[in-house]
Amino acid sequence: MTRIYLDNAATTPLDPDVLEAMLPYLKEHFGNPSSIYSYGRETRLAVENARRTVARLIGAHPGEVFFTSGGTESTNTAITAAIRDLGCRHIITSPIEHHATLHTTAFYHEHLGIRLSQVRILPNGHVDLNSLEELLRQSREKCLVSLMHANNEIGNLLDIQRVGELCQQYNAIFHCDTVQTVGHLPIDVHHIPVHFIQASAHKFHGPKGVGFLYVNDQVKIRPLLMGGSQERNMRAGTENVYGIVGLAKALEIAVNRMEEDRAHILSLKQTLAHRLLEHFPELKINGDWNGQSLYTILNVSFPHNEHTELLLFNLDMAGICVSGGSACSSGVEHVSHVIEALHPGTAEIPVRFSFSRYNTLAEIDRVVDVLEELIHQPTHPSLHT
Repeated sequence: MTRIYLDNAATTPLDPDVLEAMLPYLKEHFGNPSSIYSYGRETRLAVENARRTVARLIGAHPGEVFFTSGGTESTNTAITAAIRDLGCRHIITSPIEHHATLHTTAFYHEHLGIRLSQVRILPNGHVDLNSLEELLRQSREKCLVSLMHANNEIGNLLDIQRVGELCQQYNAIFHCDTVQTVGHLPIDVHHIPVHFIQASAHKFHGPKGVGFLYVNDQVKIRPLLMGGSQERNMRAGTENVYGIVGLAKALEIAVNRMEEDRAHILSLKQTLAHRLLEHFPELKINGDWNGQSLYTILNVSFPHNEHTELLLFNLDMAGICVSGGSACSSGVEHVSHVIEALHPGTAEIPVRFSFSRYNTLAEIDRVVDVLEELIHQPTHPSLHT
């Protein structure tokens, strides 16, 4: 059975050209970048070339780019630094952020007494910018605003420029989780008033376990991980050289292919959305799917009934890989906090489809056919065994 992978918001397949770029640093060039002899100099050069590539592609200076293990570490670093080093005593975030943000901000609220506020979410899933401005205006403490650029479950896009301008107006620090958008949307930090953004390579066909944190050179912070002088004294620990090389190569490919890939992936998303609405009129699409939304994500909800209660399991049995939301709690049965925030108490079954350049229209046709069989036809006993 040929499998169909439609969970690219969780992770993407590694681009063959990225693997090829990484292989020399898994074999011949194995030196520690902190070593002064030739093996170390070779890998140090690779790391710094990757840094320059990333900086160029996001409009930053190389000195503003720090390599990390991915989005979660980057989020923890930014939030911790804003509180510890930049004097923020009031965090403003939203109820539909990634758990890396929600759990970290809740920790500082509960254990250090940092004030924590959440902006209102509009019925279509967008952040209410009037609510954000009201919270900023009323705050008597320095604020950290932590809001994601694209929601990882429903795809809604934040007006990052407007939020940055509000943060400038009220002297707030702005951390934007851009994990779902780096490599998929143009980002130029030179023109966006933001203090921190981040990326995970595996969201744009790079390797897992590596990412970066952009830190605006107007702010000075201390490291989260201590014990070494790596990353210009900002992150202790031997660098993941082959991962960093792969990240830079993957981002370069993604940026060069961005318009081509966007057109292809958007056509897949729109085709699937229209076909689902045609075949399942009772279905609801979550978020602003046909408006200010990331083209790689489509989140829908089916009514809860005997045909849909095991829908994700049955799709998997049919070789179709999708999710009910974030992959970061995989293996744990829970209601998506994003869907719950949009539709409190809902009993519907959410399914997130997320696409990449490797998906095809033939796969979309197959998904719709399988859903038709699972939902509209009598339940096949073998599907529940």
